[in-house]
Amino acid sequence: MQLLKLLKDKIQTTPILRLDKIAHEIKAAFDELISKEKEEALAKFKAEGGTEEEFEYRHHEEEREFLKVFNDFRYQLNSLRKEAERQKEKNLTAKTELLNKLRDLVDGEETTLSMSTIKAIQEEWKAIGPVPASQNRNLWASFNALMDRFYDNRSIYFELKELDRKKNLESKTELCEKAEALKDAPELKEAIRQLNELHEEFKHIGPVPREDQEKLWQRFKAASDAVYDRRKDFYEGQKEVYLQNQVEKEALIAQLATFADFKADRIKDWNTKTKEILDIQKAWEKIGPVTKEAGKEINKAFWAAFKHFFHNKNLFFKELDEIRAANQNKAEELIAKAEELMNNTDWQNTANQLVKLQQEWKKLGPIPEKNRDNLYKKFKIACDTFFENRRNSNKQSNNEFDENLKKKQDIIRQIHEAAKGEDLSENTLSELVSEFNETGFVPRKNIKEIQAQFKDAVDRYLEKMDPSGSGREDFLFRLNLNRIQADPNSTKTLNRKEHGIRKQITDLENSITLWRNNLEFFAASKTADKLKDQFDIKIKKAEEEIDKLKSKLSILKEF
Repeated sequence: MQLLKLLKDKIQTTPILRLDKIAHEIKAAFDELISKEKEEALAKFKAEGGTEEEFEYRHHEEEREFLKVFNDFRYQLNSLRKEAERQKEKNLTAKTELLNKLRDLVDGEETTLSMSTIKAIQEEWKAIGPVPASQNRNLWASFNALMDRFYDNRSIYFELKELDRKKNLESKTELCEKAEALKDAPELKEAIRQLNELHEEFKHIGPVPREDQEKLWQRFKAASDAVYDRRKDFYEGQKEVYLQNQVEKEALIAQLATFADFKADRIKDWNTKTKEILDIQKAWEKIGPVTKEAGKEINKAFWAAFKHFFHNKNLFFKELDEIRAANQNKAEELIAKAEELMNNTDWQNTANQLVKLQQEWKKLGPIPEKNRDNLYKKFKIACDTFFENRRNSNKQSNNEFDENLKKKQDIIRQIHEAAKGEDLSENTLSELVSEFNETGFVPRKNIKEIQAQFKDAVDRYLEKMDPSGSGREDFLFRLNLNRIQADPNSTKTLNRKEHGIRKQITDLENSITLWRNNLEFFAASKTADKLKDQFDIKIKKAEEEIDKLKSKLSILKEF
């Protein structure tokens, strides 16, 4: 989350006591973002049938981390402020004790150590840091009044007092010269800092001769006013700069507006846009301040557009996570199916199923990166295991096919040899055909060739044998079925042949029924008798054909 990163960066690079305003701006933007997410989650919960009373918003990890960082910052800030206030109270106590010590010195009897003591008190007073603002003026008034009393009441040390005041006059005159030089200092900010240090030093130097006191103060004040006037002129001149800064910041806000409706389906596109918007943020931070009147609205508009983009980005990644999780579940299902099939020895059907699973795998969308490679590895191992097993099996099968080819070539040779002899019989041919059919598969490239050779050998045998009699047709039909059975697709062919025979029987039976119905309508006449005789012949032939077809069905059941 960009607001979290921004807050962390600011805490690391900006002094804690100067960070309060911008930290609260970031917190306000973050609260608005969370509020919007909560409203969207509630709307979705209601749309799914829930009620507002049942709704419970689950804080995500980024929110908890942001609140922890912000609360840590607030704790540090409050600690520093409390420590500063405690130190001011300690300083107040220390200065109050010094005032009491100074008061005792002023009200006490003069000694030779009075001047060294008063100087020590002055140095200690100067070394003590700031006190609560409400007590500062009274403390200084009391301190200066006591110092004046000390010098006024110690007549015995008048000359030393005057000498000391002259030294103070020299020191303060030197401070006036330094203050006057600051008017032309190239760096105004540095000049203001040095002037504040001169004022602090001026306060801690003791009194000067009364006749020079007002004149000296007016000189120091005039030098200070010259620097302050320069600062005033600078800020007046900065109005134009602030207005130009406002124009530049409004231009950046306009740029951000183009990101409001950005949508994309690829992470790369979101990352590209994120880089662009972060570049805009960097440009924003390089631009100086704007006028106080426009500052709040300008900042609000910029950060609202900024957070709107990242809100949409967060929604995209939430949806992407859901899609990835769903795709991971699909991948795991495909892996389970592949692992279930990998040791199957039904090579053709299993291969078809695995190829289909591979095609489904290619259609899968994105999967969580941490699991993607591992899931693909498991799926690939399952597929590779099956195809490796099939390759090993095919090597063994190829050897068997070669042996089968030799056996079938030998049977064909036996049929040719038998056809040359005189003792030809249906039984001999049937046995050779059965032996041929019972022999297993041959290499694919030799199937058509060996079938052609086998058909040619059987045809030559039949030509020489020339079977006759009532069983000739059944023999030829049975022989044809034997040849069909040698075909790898014999089951389908036999099923089609059975279906064709049954259809022929049905058609013939329907025709017989029709002819018999027609006979009932013929009247007694010579012409009608001739037609009846013709229909009787048709019916008889049809019944004979049905008997032959039923005989073929009986033979088919043997195969």
